[in-house]
Amino acid sequence: MAVPKHKTSKARSATRKAANMRLATPTLSVCGTCGNMVIPHRVCPKCGFYRGKQVIDQEKMA
Repeated sequence: MAVPKHKTSKARSATRKAANMRLATPTLSVCGTCGNMVIPHRVCPKCGFYRGKQVIDQEKMA
């Protein structure tokens, strides 16, 4: 059975662990109506459109 010859340093093990703990940036797409950056499959918060149809009336929200 293999046995480590040297102790693994704290920095080396922390670097290896930290490589898997990164936060991924959210994927964004462009709204077809207003051009705002929106999370995919969500209603645009700026214009209230989803897939070319008005889902939320912005005048009532304001």
